[in-house]
Amino acid sequence: MPGKLGRTTEQRLAIMRNQASQLLWYGRIETTVSRAKELRSYVEKLITKAINSYDDVIEYEIVSKDKKGKEIRTTAIKDGPKRLAARRAIMAKTYDLQEIKAFNEKKSDYKKRTADIQHPLMEKLFNEIAPKYAQRKEEIGQGGGYTRIYLLGQRRGDGAEQAVIELI
Repeated sequence: MPGKLGRTTEQRLAIMRNQASQLLWYGRIETTVSRAKELRSYVEKLITKAINSYDDVIEYEIVSKDKKGKEIRTTAIKDGPKRLAARRAIMAKTYDLQEIKAFNEKKSDYKKRTADIQHPLMEKLFNEIAPKYAQRKEEIGQGGGYTRIYLLGQRRGDGAEQAVIELI
């Protein structure tokens, strides 16, 4: 039996996952007003989870030997337990989007740019979006309110109210 948004639970959650992924990736999407209002709380919870754990990283040193037997020391960074748990929780509620090749970018340049990125959406969320909103939270003291909804009017064809939801 259909529930909210006139869909079954599985369909509704699939719509939320898809639209949340697209909104986090592109920064704004166009949808119906009712879906935008549902999506607002869904996305804001994901962003809050990322903000609370984005700076939990562990730096460690890797010692390896080259062909001549000389030791090479490099530092690497991995997620701390809090960030790892948040990343996994967010990955369960979004789809994993792949980096898009630029218009005039060569295939070799694209592969070089994306070689070390396994989950581009998570990298964008934890490295770009979360620090931006965490800084805003410190400066203004405002947690939440990460999205804005503009009403566009009725869609031709079925008359559904359209809206744009965007990250601010």
